[in-house]
Order: sequence, then structure tokens, then C-alpha cells
Amino acid sequence: MPKSLLEQLPEIVANGRKEAEKILEGIESRHRVTLQTREVVLPAKDSAVQDWVTAQNRTVQREVFAPGQSSLIESTQPMLGDAATSVQPEPVNAQPWTNRLIYGDNLLAMAALLAGDENTPSLRGKVDLIYIDPPFDSKADYRTKVTLPGMELEQKPTVIEQFAYSDTWSDGTASYLAMITPRLILMRELLADTGSIYVHLDWHVGHYVKLVLDEVFGRDNFINELIWKRQTAHSDSTGSFSVLHDTVLSFRKSAAYHFTVQYEPYSEKHLKENYRYEDEVGVFALGQTKAPGNRGPRYLWNGFDRHWRFTEVNMQKMHDEKKLYYSDSGLPWKKLYLSEMRGVVVGSVWTDVNPVHAMDKNERVNYDTQKPEKLLDRIIRASCPEGGLVADFNGGSGTTAAVAEKLGRRWITTDLGKPACMIMRKRLIDQDAKPFLYQAIGDYQVEAAKAMLGRDFRIGDLSQIVLSLYGALPLPPDVNPQRNLGQIAGMELGGRKGSKTLVLADSPNKLTGSTTLKKAIAQRDNLLGGWDRVVVLGWNFEPSIGETITALNDSRLEVLVIPPDLMDRLKKKGGIDKLRGQVRFSSLQYLTIHPIERSLSTDSGPTQSVASAGERQETYAFTPPQSE
Repeated sequence: MPKSLLEQLPEIVANGRKEAEKILEGIESRHRVTLQTREVVLPAKDSAVQDWVTAQNRTVQREVFAPGQSSLIESTQPMLGDAATSVQPEPVNAQPWTNRLIYGDNLLAMAALLAGDENTPSLRGKVDLIYIDPPFDSKADYRTKVTLPGMELEQKPTVIEQFAYSDTWSDGTASYLAMITPRLILMRELLADTGSIYVHLDWHVGHYVKLVLDEVFGRDNFINELIWKRQTAHSDSTGSFSVLHDTVLSFRKSAAYHFTVQYEPYSEKHLKENYRYEDEVGVFALGQTKAPGNRGPRYLWNGFDRHWRFTEVNMQKMHDEKKLYYSDSGLPWKKLYLSEMRGVVVGSVWTDVNPVHAMDKNERVNYDTQKPEKLLDRIIRASCPEGGLVADFNGGSGTTAAVAEKLGRRWITTDLGKPACMIMRKRLIDQDAKPFLYQAIGDYQVEAAKAMLGRDFRIGDLSQIVLSLYGALPLPPDVNPQRNLGQIAGMELGGRKGSKTLVLADSPNKLTGSTTLKKAIAQRDNLLGGWDRVVVLGWNFEPSIGETITALNDSRLEVLVIPPDLMDRLKKKGGIDKLRGQVRFSSLQYLTIHPIERSLSTDSGPTQSVASAGERQETYAFTPPQSE
């Protein structure tokens, strides 16, 4: 008989600890996980952007993660679109802190943040608040739909997305808990002693994750189970009560955690029923002076012998300052002036935070699991001091980063889905956020290769594997010091056999783009007497790769995509020989979207003003994905 989840839980937690300990040991090694900066995004459109860039260029220093230190923004690749400005990979001195958006598996992102390197100090114990909104063990679908005029495209999950969480739900909730346990352990390592974590869940796994959190953070460090009423009752619910809420579990790192009490405005009903009194100072309600449970000091006051909330000295002071109101019987009440009250203290049941409405043009970014800004506003104000650091390792629509930006907190957000990262990037650009870094795990394929080949492997080892699976023989070491060049002889070209083909396997640590392709063409034409054609095999590509290939217009150049799951497949198959002949290097596909063209057409007859006669026409040109 299979074990129940409760029986499996101790083993799940133990294995999660082992996995986390292995990662923590790895961050001390020379071959630690690193982050690769792909873009410096400067969203603001005013002169502040130029001021920021100018300030960075005054001194050349290295990039750091730690608050209060300067940094270098390096190894960047510009991205297209929006109103953002991209900074080319020049070494510049950055502000004391630069917010960051990270694409990739959050386990690797956290390992990199914990590790740092000689130039990027560790963030261990530096994060003030962590909020995560992880998948709810609901068999999530990573497909993303992109709507264009006249058509809709559906992007299936990338292979990295599939493989990174491929086993998350293979064994039901047990697999989900196995996934989240080591991540929660690393989050605890990142938290400051005054920090806290909020985990947003629902009925699927909330009660099981609570047990894991008890183990990781300690039951004594549990703060709250928050109930967020996110919708109204369903009229079509049968056989059960409608599920109207999500659960947010909060834990602290230690007893010295930061927390600021939050208030919500009084309702009109409350004001009408309670603030019914007025004197020369203002409107007031009545507050108790009698101690609850007979626990306060006892003395005689105005004919009443009882336990009071205040000492006799303080009671006399309030009387002298006319802050006591006496009823007809002579019983004293404390005057609670409306001008001095901050509102109703927010409790653990939140019914005043509405979900993002489908028609909300200001906040909605068309992301299925988007959370309202008011929800994160309350959490961040309560548990992160001004200027503090907020982290969200399931970034999604970017609500945490967006709200942290507005509240003057520093932030880090990560997501495994590239569409989510692009949505977050655009949202922050539209918000005119401060400059931030767009980073990636440097790189997923490298980390997969390290896991398979050992931490001492070199990029050249990976290039040799790629070349071999493509069917190319390596060139001699004297002309191939990086071990990324190969050759294929006997291929057909233009109807003749025996042509020589040069093959270049690009590094996963960078984006294949114009520089790489021009270098490959130069090597084709000059290396060892020249070649008939060159094939470039790439892992990651610049967003402008399609424009680059079109501009080069070289029929003897071919660009192919290395399967992102190559290392996973090698591991499962057991080696190169067993995988040989089964790997397909696909053609590079990309969209070509032309700008909107606007023209005016007017009725025949006398010339009329555009405002009164013209009918505006817009043309949106779209070219389907191209294949080389």
C-alpha cells in the first residue's frame, strides 16, 4: 500500500534539506552559479536617464549585489522595443543598488544570489521581505497566447520551462512538495534576521506547505494565516460551498522581525454609529476605561470602585486635559478623537482587496494569475522597511516589483517563463521605473552541463559535444583554441558534391547575434584556405537576429538552433553515442512585424480640412515566421 503524504513528508523534507545543502556547499566553490546581465533597462524618457548614465560612467568598478556599494553593468545585450533604452556592454559604475529582473529557474537564481563572486557580494541574510505566489499544484500550463491583428499565435512552453519543472507534478502533491522544499530553505538563507516571508497558496497544497514551512522556519516563527477573499460566491456551485479565498502564510526569520501595523479606513456605518459626540476639539467616539478581565489597577474614581485600564495618575491627567467624557451615571469614558485615529487595524481576513478586473486598463497586463497591487502594497508596507529589499521568486505579472518600485523599496524578481519576464519588463518600462538589470542564469545549459559533466567542465567540452552530435569533426587545436569549430566534408552545395562546411558551436554564455555571424563568415572565407559554407549553431539569440540575417543576405551562411534540452536528453540517454542521430538542429524561426502605416483618404471634391473630412486608415503588416 503506498504511503500517505503525511508518511512521505519527513522524507521529502529530509531530501529537500540535502538538495539545499548541496547547493549551499556549491556556492563556496570556484565554479559557483552566476548571473549573466543581458540588458540594462532605462525606462524613463526624461533627462534623468542621461543623468543616470553619466553618473555611471564616472568611475569604472565591478558590479555588486550588496546595498550601499557601487557596481558594474557588464556583458549586456540590448533588447528591442518599448520606450526603454538599452545600454551596450560597456563597463560603467552603477548606482549603489540596481534592481534586477532574472529569467530562469528560481533555484539557480537563488544559488547565484547566495553565492556572489569576487565582484558580487552574497545576498545571504540581506533580503527584508520575500513574497512568492508559486503554482498551486494545479497542473499549470505554460503556454502563452500572443494576439496580433487578424490572428492569434500560441507559444508552447520552452523546453527549458518543461524540463526545469518536468517532474513537479509527476507524482502529484509529493512531487510539488519536493520541488518547493529546497527553494524555501534557500529563501530562509537569503532573509535578514529581521525579515519575513509570505507564501501565497490556495486549498490545493496550502495545508501541506504549512507543515514544510513549520519545519524550515520553525513553528514558533509562524506569524499569520491570512485569508484573502478574492471573489464573490458562484451561483453555479453545487455540492459544496463556493471557494472564495486564497491563503497567504507568513513566517518570520527570527523574533526580531520588522512589522508595521496597517490600517484601513472606517466604514461610513462605523463612523455614523460611533463618532456621535463632539466638543470644542472635534468629533469623537467613546473608548473603554474599565480594564478587561479585572487585570488593571484598582482604585475609586468618581464613585466607581473597579479595575481600570489606566493608572490613577494617568486618569487624573486625562481628566485635567478634558479627555474624559462622563455619562449620566458618572462613568468615565475616554474621548477617541477622529482626527487622531488612523483607522481600523487590519486583521487576518482581507475582504477589501478586489482582484484585478478584466476591464481595468490601468493595472491589468493580461496575465492569468495577476494579483492586485493593493494586496502587495499592504504586505510590503507591513513587512519591509523604507528602502528595504523585496524579493519575489515567482514574479509572474510583476506586481511585487511594480509595487516595490512605487513604494521606494529595492527589488529582485525572477520567473521561469520568458513571456512572464517580458510582461514584467514592459510593465516596469510603462511605469517609468528606475533603471534595472535584465539577467539570466549564466546559463541554464552550463548548469545542466556542470550537473552532468562535473563542476570542472569547460565550455569547450560542451562545444565538442554539440559538434559531435551535429556530425562535425573538430578542427586541429592550433586553429581551434576554443574547441568550438568543426568541419563536415562531402556535403552537397549548389548541385555539386564534395563541398567543405565549417561549423561553429556558439557558447551558451552569450547571445548569438551580429558579431558572432560576421566572425563566422570571416572564418569561412579565410580559415585554412576558406570553406564553401558555414553553419552557426546557437543556444540563445539576440532579439534582432532576424534583421541581422536579412541584412547579411549570405546564402552560404546557415543559422541553426541547438536543442535547449540537449543536456537533459544526454543524461537520460546515458551518453553521446546513444543519442547520436536523434538530435535535430532546427531552423531559426522569427517573426517580422512591420510598423503601422497611416494614410488619409478624402472624399472627391473641394479640398477640406483633415479634421472634418478625412477617414483615418491604419495598415498593420505582418510576415509569418521565417525559416532559413
